[in-house]
Amino acid sequence: MKLILLEDVSKLGKKGDIVTVADGYGRNYLVRRHLAVEVTKKSMEILDEQNLQQALQEKQLEADAQKIQKQLEKITLEFTVKSGKDGKVFGSVSTKQIVEQLMSQYQIKIDKRKVLDGVPIVSLGYTDVKVDLYKNKVIGTIHVHVSE
Repeated sequence: MKLILLEDVSKLGKKGDIVTVADGYGRNYLVRRHLAVEVTKKSMEILDEQNLQQALQEKQLEADAQKIQKQLEKITLEFTVKSGKDGKVFGSVSTKQIVEQLMSQYQIKIDKRKVLDGVPIVSLGYTDVKVDLYKNKVIGTIHVHVSE
C-alpha cells in the first residue's frame, strides 16, 4: 500500500514522503491515526501544491536573511569594558550582549544560539563575529569594537 505521510513517523519517513507499507499497518495504524493518506491523484496534487508553497516560503526566508546580512555589514557595535595594565580586560562581551545591542539599537532580531563564534570576546580592539542567518547558507558578520 502506498501512502503519503502527513507527519514524521519514526523508522518510516518524514512528512510529505511517499512510502510503501503493509496493507494492515497502513489502514489500521497510519490512516486511522491521521499520520498518512493513500496515494491518489487528488492527494498527489495537494502534496505538489504544499511542496511549492514550502519552496516559496524558503526562498522568502533566504531573501530576508540576505537583506539582514547586508545590514550587518554596515554596522559596528561599540562596547566599553574595564581594563587594567597591559590591556587586560576585566570581564568580557558575551553573545547575549551583542544580540541585545543589535535589537535595541538597530531592531535586528537574531537568536544568540545562531552566533557561530560562541566564545565571549575578551580582548580590546575590533573583532568580527559570524552569525548563521539561514541554514548555514547565509552567514552574516557583525563587527564589534571593544574599548576601555
